Amino acid sequence: MSTKLLLAGDIGATNTRLAFYSADKGLFLPRYETTHENKNFNSFDDLLETYLKQHQVDFSGICLGIAGPVVNNKVNITNLDWFIDGDELKQKHNLQGVWLLNDLKALSYAVLNLPDKELEVIRTGAKVDEAPIAVIAPGTGLGEGFLIWDGDKYQAVSTEGGHTDFGPTNDIQENLVKYMHKKGIRASYERVCAGIGIPNLYRFLRDEGYAEEPDWLRDEIARAEDMPPVIFDAAIDGKKDCMICKMTVDLFVDILGAEAGNLALKTLAQGGIFIGGGIPPKILPWLKKEAFLNAIDNKDPHQELMSQMPVKVILNPTANLIGAVFYGLQELNK
Repeated sequence: MSTKLLLAGDIGATNTRLAFYSADKGLFLPRYETTHENKNFNSFDDLLETYLKQHQVDFSGICLGIAGPVVNNKVNITNLDWFIDGDELKQKHNLQGVWLLNDLKALSYAVLNLPDKELEVIRTGAKVDEAPIAVIAPGTGLGEGFLIWDGDKYQAVSTEGGHTDFGPTNDIQENLVKYMHKKGIRASYERVCAGIGIPNLYRFLRDEGYAEEPDWLRDEIARAEDMPPVIFDAAIDGKKDCMICKMTVDLFVDILGAEAGNLALKTLAQGGIFIGGGIPPKILPWLKKEAFLNAIDNKDPHQELMSQMPVKVILNPTANLIGAVFYGLQELNK
């Protein structure tokens, strides 16, 4: 009997990654893995048709991790004008099944399968077996989810916690909220703790006089398609000594730590806190500073509880895809 093939995908706000997988090859041996810029396609259907024309393979199911809330196997993708209906895809392509997962649900399943070499340990902590696990992922947007033990195995739960109201923890952050309100911007966590929030942090520090914007940086930002990479690169590059960029990353990391701690406290994540998304691997030196762990742990009266939670950064850029593969192959081979 031939092994069933699964088409797995990771659909973010900016890019989509697709590949075929089979149970006999496992989670880490994709076939025809490709990455596509979403702006080049009017819909996921357009992208999928292009991919399938290039790779004419018989397959039995599709599992997609998607940046948006999934309801009844349908999703309007956050920060992208695409709508996907899993049941329609199943019928159109005559498949055994199509499973749509929120991207944080997919990432959470990946956490269970990543080797140690693809995780950067920020704090070893004291892991409690079968305890909840918190997963937070700042990329273009901010994803949040967690894993809970059902008595037999872990089950992933996705949330839209990134869109909750931002709670400032110091005077600078309070001034940030006032600045955003003055600009007519709702202060949600995603708008201060994700790629789309970096410009808000940077402009706040510049406009409110916390730091000056060098001429060379203004020119680089004007030329760039996307501001965050410019900010991160300049903050890390010691030769540039860019104070406003360093302050932007400092502020970002303080907020990320506090919100990671919020999620971990709400879920009692004694199984660990995992930091995913595209941004954390780029700013590892900041995440290794004591200030980041302090921001996580500063949850009076539970600092001691928080300080025992393991903290790890996910380094594998295809982690969402791996989680979708894990879930999809399980469903396909039931």
